[in-house]
This record gives sequence, C-alpha cells and structure tokens, in this order.
Amino acid sequence: MMKEEIGSSVLENVYKAEERLKNVVVKTPLVNNNNLSAIYDANISFKREDLQRVRSYKIRGAYNKMATMSREDLGRGLVCASAGNHAQGVAFACHTMKVRGTIFMPLPTPGQKLEQVKMFGGSYIDVVLYGDTFDEAKDAAMRFCNENDGIFIHPFDDPAIIEGQATVGLEILKQSTKPIDYLFVPIGGGGLAAGICSVFQELSPQTKIIGVEPSAAASMKKALEKGKPVLLEKISRFVDGAAVQQVGDLTFELCKNVLYDMATVDEGQVCETILSLYNKDAIVVEPAGVLSVAALEKYKDDIKGKNVVCIISGSNNDITRMEEIKEKALLYAGLKHYFLVRFPQRPGALKTFVIDVLGPDDDITFFEYTQKNSKEKGIAVVGIALKEQKDFTPLLHNMKKYDFFVNYLNNDPSLMNLLI
Repeated sequence: MMKEEIGSSVLENVYKAEERLKNVVVKTPLVNNNNLSAIYDANISFKREDLQRVRSYKIRGAYNKMATMSREDLGRGLVCASAGNHAQGVAFACHTMKVRGTIFMPLPTPGQKLEQVKMFGGSYIDVVLYGDTFDEAKDAAMRFCNENDGIFIHPFDDPAIIEGQATVGLEILKQSTKPIDYLFVPIGGGGLAAGICSVFQELSPQTKIIGVEPSAAASMKKALEKGKPVLLEKISRFVDGAAVQQVGDLTFELCKNVLYDMATVDEGQVCETILSLYNKDAIVVEPAGVLSVAALEKYKDDIKGKNVVCIISGSNNDITRMEEIKEKALLYAGLKHYFLVRFPQRPGALKTFVIDVLGPDDDITFFEYTQKNSKEKGIAVVGIALKEQKDFTPLLHNMKKYDFFVNYLNNDPSLMNLLI
C-alpha cells in the first residue's frame, strides 16, 4: 500500500475485512462510563475490545491477514513475533484454519499471555521465547522465516493487519448515537491507530484522534517529531502491549497527518488507572489496554461537555503483576516512600521511631535491618505508606529532627528497581 493509495481504497478493504470477520470476532460493546463522565463532565464511552475472544483487538488483524492468504502460502508455515496479544490472535487463527505457526515472544512475557497463546493455538503452534524486548523477538522471528521459507505475520506494519484493526473504527461509528468529538487510541506499533485514522478520516473527519503511548516507550511521538520512524535506543517493558522501539513505516504514514495529538502517560498513572477501573467498575485491564483512559486527565479542559470514546484495547493481565501495579500506583500518587534510616543499636530505638517520627496515619510497609557488631548505629531500608501526600513533609522533618534520616530513595531508579 503506497501513500497515494491511502483513502477510500483502504476503506473499501476495511469493509471487506469486516465481512471476513463477521463470524470470527465479537462485536464488542460501546458503553458509557458513568464514573468518568461525572468526573470530567463529559459523555465518556468505552469501546470494550478487552471483551474480544482473545481479550484484545489483535484477533481482527491477525485473522484478516491470514484469511487473505492462499492455501499454498498458509502451508509454508506462519511466523510471528509478539509481546502477547498479536500472538494470541495468530494462535487462534492457526487453530481455526488448521495451519502451522511458530510464535516468537520476549522472555519477560507475562505468564498469563504465554499460557493463553498455547491454549488458543493448541497443537498447531510452537512458542519460542527469545530476547528481552519485542524488537529482539521480531529479529529472531525474521531470521527463522528466512531460514525456513516461512511467512511472517507482522503485528502492525501490514495493510491486511491494519484493515482488520480498522474494523474497530467501523463498529464505533455504527454504535455511537452521537457525533464523536474525541477518540483516544493506544499506540504500540501503530496498527490500531493507523486503521482508526483511515476510517475516521473518511467517515468522521471532525473527530479529534488522540494517540496515547507509555512515556517510556513513546515511539510514535518521536517519529512525529523527527518526520519518520525512529528506533528508540531504550524503552521500558512494563506496558508490554505497547513497548515497541520503532513504529511501522506504513502505520506512520497513515497516522502522521490524521492524529490530532499525541499523549504520553507515566507508568504510575497507568497503574493508578488500572486499580481505579478495577475498584470502581470491576473492569480488569492490562497496562496497554488502559492507556486511553489514563490520558483523559491531560485533556480534562478540552473534553468538558464533549462526546469522548476510549478504546480499551486488552485485558490480558497477569494477576501476579498486581502487587507491582499497586506499588507503582502508590509511588506515583506520592503515598509510598522509601528511606535509608539510621537506627541506634539499642533496645527501644524502633519504638522511638514509631512514636516520635511517624505520623498517626503513617504505616511501615517495608523494613530491612541487620544488627552490626561493634557499631553504635545501623542502617535500615524502610518503606512507609501515607494516607495523604501532605503527610510527607512532617515525616521527613521528624526523621531529620531525631537524627534517623540518611537518604531518600524514591528518586533513585537503580535502587528502587531493587525494592519493587
């Protein structure tokens, strides 16, 4: 697909993709969220792609791509690379179409996503764990393809993949009873955003499309700044579904003149939003799946009184990650703090710390201390949870007043990585 083809011809292909997928994908609901609508004084709706058959929109692109391939090509063996959700879509399609597939995934892929891939693909797929990032797994998958004459199913930079993801946009427009003012779309490699941009550019050009990325993996934002896709040297893998070092050439072309704005969201904000959706709406969302909602706060003045849609892109979250998610949320909110504390090596020192230093609502949640022989004072690592942000100042004051304070650790990423 060349640049000059972008437009109505893409839309025609999206309608064809919709027909191919009609008996495969779930037409996920577009539902109003009362809590956020009240908070932001806007009409905010969620497109619930987390309720898809593989719990993300990725099934749309993967199945559409494979449905457009010849039986000869399918028989050569399919290969893909994915941090999890694209892999599930390919695995599901392999099992449904009875074709063989080899799926490369990064070594740190959450266990829940790995098990889901194996469950959906069954005996039709092999899983290879390789590298620390999606991009490293993709490079290995490409080498495997070349060595075995396989066909690579790209997770985002392929016309048929994009057209499959674009069916999300068609559904949104059919389901919405009012014109959509703002549409928030999560971006990893850009396949979903490219599809959405293609559809809305033709059918709802007045809609302002906001792309949302994790701030520690903002590859589309960097590409827009530089005027071309750029390889980020280092990214964080925490928001694994959107942790991509470089967006696609095609996805960039489709997005660059249509995206109204790009937003980046800190990991702590992502975690706060995951917990909020779980506690208030009983919605379980993975980090990438909640990006669109996490960005709303940055646009609170713009969206007031507007019709807003957030795409909830996936819910493949590993329950073992919840403690880390809670910790990151508390740190981001300024309610969890870590210190190096100097304790006198005498009976009653801890009691003094609790009575004279801690506030009435402060709580020690982490304490690591080893008594040293022949020393008057020993160092402890102490984690303290606060009820409110304002409690931090008196806590720090009391630590210094009673000579307990040595160092504040929250601002030291290398040390914090040892604690979280």
